[in-house]
Amino acid sequence: MALKLSFLPPPCMPAYPLAVRSVRNLSVPALLPSSSVLVSVTQSPNHIFLPHLEEPLITECESELSEPEEGEQREVEDVEEVEEEEEDEEEEEEDVDPFISFFKSRPRTDDPEHEGRLHLQKNRRTSWHIAKVGSLPDDLEESQESENECLLSNESKQGSKKEGVVDEILQIARNLLENVTLGDSLGSFKGRITQQDCHDLLSLMGEEGLVLNCLYLFEWMGLQEPSLVTPRAYSILFPLLGRAKMGEQIMILFRNLPAANHFKDLRIYNAAISGLSSCGRYNDAWSLFEIMQANNILPDHVTCSIMITIMRKSGQNAKEAWEFFERMNCEGMKWNLEVVGALIKSFCEEGLMKQALIIQTEMEKKGISSNTIIYNTLLDAYSKSNQVEEAEGLFIEMKERGLKPTVVTYNILMDAYSRRMQPEIIEELMLEMRDLGLEPNVKSYTCLISGYGRQRNMSDKAADAFLRMKKVGIKPTSYSYTALIHAYSVSGWHEKAYLAFENMRREGIKPAIETYTALLDAFRRTRDAKKIIEIWKLMMSEKITGTRVTFNILLDGLAKQGHYIEARDVIFEFGKMGLEPNVMTYNMLINAYGRGGQHSKLPQLLKEMAVLNLKPDSVTYSTMIYAYVRVRDFKRAFYFHKQMVKSKQVPDARSYQKLRAILEEKTKTKNRRDRSAILGILHSSMGLVKPKRGKKDEFWKNKKKGPRYVDSKG
Repeated sequence: MALKLSFLPPPCMPAYPLAVRSVRNLSVPALLPSSSVLVSVTQSPNHIFLPHLEEPLITECESELSEPEEGEQREVEDVEEVEEEEEDEEEEEEDVDPFISFFKSRPRTDDPEHEGRLHLQKNRRTSWHIAKVGSLPDDLEESQESENECLLSNESKQGSKKEGVVDEILQIARNLLENVTLGDSLGSFKGRITQQDCHDLLSLMGEEGLVLNCLYLFEWMGLQEPSLVTPRAYSILFPLLGRAKMGEQIMILFRNLPAANHFKDLRIYNAAISGLSSCGRYNDAWSLFEIMQANNILPDHVTCSIMITIMRKSGQNAKEAWEFFERMNCEGMKWNLEVVGALIKSFCEEGLMKQALIIQTEMEKKGISSNTIIYNTLLDAYSKSNQVEEAEGLFIEMKERGLKPTVVTYNILMDAYSRRMQPEIIEELMLEMRDLGLEPNVKSYTCLISGYGRQRNMSDKAADAFLRMKKVGIKPTSYSYTALIHAYSVSGWHEKAYLAFENMRREGIKPAIETYTALLDAFRRTRDAKKIIEIWKLMMSEKITGTRVTFNILLDGLAKQGHYIEARDVIFEFGKMGLEPNVMTYNMLINAYGRGGQHSKLPQLLKEMAVLNLKPDSVTYSTMIYAYVRVRDFKRAFYFHKQMVKSKQVPDARSYQKLRAILEEKTKTKNRRDRSAILGILHSSMGLVKPKRGKKDEFWKNKKKGPRYVDSKG
């Protein structure tokens, strides 16, 4: 049986912009990139007896073991005595009926005093999620062997000593001597430490970044008799190694998993795949997923969400993620909030917000309500696409559905208004946050500083927002200082920008590449090439890898000041980092050479572009035309104008109108002179040219003239 996805709007549609509301009425064939719109919902029946026909009874019984609480020690001891008697009886029987073993493995119903008490259900969990180390479940994966059952009773008897043992070993791990491993220091703890103590130690040391000590502890656990290594220990260790970028160690541990059946657990595979994803080893994660399927271990919603995230991070498109989701759905995986959230994230990353809204609507039709994280993902996608009105509509819808916005929600909206240079709206959002009991964090104030800093002559308000942040006790980050430096840069206060940079380093905050880029831009605007070179050398000494924006700012700042050799060095250095020159790079060089009177070298730059297979654009041609007009070489200016029109690289209407006006004025002058020259030639050939006067006597000034009148007496 197959279900065709038909996406209809919910019965009560809240008021939000038409662009978002109209998407709710569309169907999958119109929007989803997948060609297939049939999603199978056929699920295999829940086999009750089949697992007990395939596996021994002891595996099923022992998988339900959970750690007893301190107030239940007597009850646990009574239950353990009964279970030990039952196990002795089962060992005497040679053939066990699988149906009898099934009913024996079911939860007991003959003692309501034990099962019906509420405190026995404390901290119970129905599924295993890959979460942070501190929030991992506490009642899962005790060992399957009979020796480990004794550890449960020993652990309940130790009681208050447990925390002391964990704290003592943790102190040893923090203060290890040089060339001494943690395993060498745990000889006195043999027999004193339990499996749960090991789980707690792995979690605590992982939180403090002592990942190598976690590996040594894990090695020591495997050397004990009986072994303290459990599936739970693997599931804690794998994500820790992934966050520490130790993917090779994950693969080594996975290849050396014990052969016992309880180590072939889906949760171990999920933890290993999640760890490999964290350290960017996506191919290894896929290989583990294929091994899991080859071993007939069915993936769950956690596996599917991790794999969809891996597909997004590894560059696979949303269509492939949707096809993978369809395949998992056909294999019996139900729609889940985690899986749909990862799928919506994949669509939003590619700008397919309409399709993401359709998936969200279908999810809610299946009875799965959206949470704040889903709305935050959609809000972030719309705000980054500069569709702030649609983001506002989703924000209103979110509140009308009873979902309380978080600080992350407000920060997404603040970032959108910061890019639109509307800091007054950010101020209103911060007041609204406080009314809801939410305190703005460092990112909120950074958005406010950036909103003011993007406008000219608003650096004083940006600095005021920065001081307000420090006054309420929020420590600024490198991005906060970057926003402040950019504010000073736009307003022309390069001295204050450099002072803020020095204060940042004095406070022990490491500048990011964005910080260096903003500082370089400040001195580029003031044409201080010496300071630009100094900052660039500081970047190289700090081993800060620049970006394309840093590359362009450096090149433009040096080339415009006539430092052509240094500009070429910048191109060479960034080429070694994989940032090859592009069309914009040569446009800046052409502009710098043209302004510096080096117009004779412009054709050589065009030849370099041709060698690199870079096609000149409208900016390239316009820059060259202006360069030749500046030196009154109109012949070349008209030539490159023809080349621009011929290659169909005409700039925008306004820029082209200005360029044509300049060229037409020069054309009129040229035509006027050409007309005068042609007329002169014609008149001369027809004899219409007036004869020129001869040269005057060079002594005419000294010639004495006679008197104007004759004396009558003479």
